[in-house]
Amino acid sequence: MNNDLTVGAPSKQLRVFCIPLLLSAMFQQLYNIADSVIAGQFAGKDALAAIGASYCITMIFMAVAIGANTGCNVIVSMLYGAKDFERMKTSVWTSLISVSAVSILLTVVGVIFCRPMLILLATPDNIMTDAAVYLDIYIYGLFFLFLYNICTGIFSALGDSKTPFYFLVASSIGNVVLDLLFVAVFHWGVAGAAWATFLAQGAAAVLALVVLLKRVAKIESGPYPRFSFPMLRKICVVAIPSILQQSFISVGNLFIQNLVNGFGSDVVAGYSAAIKLNTFALTSFTTLGNGTSVFTAQNLGAQKTDRVRQGFRAGCTISVVIAVLFTLVYVVFSRYMIGLFVNINETEVVAAGTAFLRIASPFYAVISIKLMGDGVLRGAGAMKSFMVATFSDLILRVVLAMIMSPIFGSNGIWYSWPIGWTIATCITMGFYFSGIWKHTELLDKPVKE
Repeated sequence: MNNDLTVGAPSKQLRVFCIPLLLSAMFQQLYNIADSVIAGQFAGKDALAAIGASYCITMIFMAVAIGANTGCNVIVSMLYGAKDFERMKTSVWTSLISVSAVSILLTVVGVIFCRPMLILLATPDNIMTDAAVYLDIYIYGLFFLFLYNICTGIFSALGDSKTPFYFLVASSIGNVVLDLLFVAVFHWGVAGAAWATFLAQGAAAVLALVVLLKRVAKIESGPYPRFSFPMLRKICVVAIPSILQQSFISVGNLFIQNLVNGFGSDVVAGYSAAIKLNTFALTSFTTLGNGTSVFTAQNLGAQKTDRVRQGFRAGCTISVVIAVLFTLVYVVFSRYMIGLFVNINETEVVAAGTAFLRIASPFYAVISIKLMGDGVLRGAGAMKSFMVATFSDLILRVVLAMIMSPIFGSNGIWYSWPIGWTIATCITMGFYFSGIWKHTELLDKPVKE
């Protein structure tokens, strides 16, 4: 059901809208966590390390998918908030057509270059073959990955956060069942984990597309073109910086993965487990930030800047509460959380993963506030400010990891995360309080103060 976020109490509207988004993100992360948990428990620590070694490369493709999602999401939200339904439908179809073409192109690129990238990352020899197998299967599913992300972005832009949640619940359960079948029963190892994700995500993507097209068709409007280059340019104004931002993060993670690989497969396995748990938390905050982006875009489209401020405050409250809960679980139960992925008697693996969680998770409240501010900047199309804050975080993290790892060992890499987060949060908040987000250029009319 479509939802107009420009009316009603902002805090309640944002809370009702974001909770299904948050649950969707958590279920989506079950894809990656189920792969790693089942692979680690049933195929061994080398299988876990292999999936972890390929993870930073898969995130490059995910970065493009998320960036495309963001560009579509912001433009559709603004046009929906402005009740410009003809152009809104054009933006939907333009996004679907464009992202399909991009996904096919990236599939070809991935097939050619992913194995050389594993070699470039100095992936340990004992996990190289499994890492390459996992990547190959993952790449063949890129079309479904992109299609699903763009569909969920459009649903969210229309104020519907429940439909994507229903799809994710079904696909996540299907993914876990297939993981157990392929890995624990058929003993296919990392290939089984990859095929489980491929099939579950493919089914979700196709179903999401069918429901979305029916939903858009029901919105009353005049005739409209199915594809528009001017509309594509508007989408790209937000999408390209978002893709660059996400890609830059992924490339930075390649440098960090390279540093981690130098400490051996046990540390790689521990990092693989910890980074999945860390990503689980960060994805929750990012999803709330995406909800704030939709809220911001719809209300700027409707010329209601005061509601944006109220939405930001409500988003910060929700995200900090969730951040504190993640911190408590990850600090107090860190050994047991890593033990989900690998036998608890693998002391070096558990020690590496536990150290990461105990160093990074206490700063989740800080990064959650940054991501709410990023949501406002992104929703307004203030992409230069958004990119500056994000790049500052990543550059600091990579540079500090390179400087501190020779001094403190693998813990030096872990320390770079909270330092980067703290400085980047200060930068984002500076942009938010400057009010730059009120001067969006994505609409064809100025926003009223």
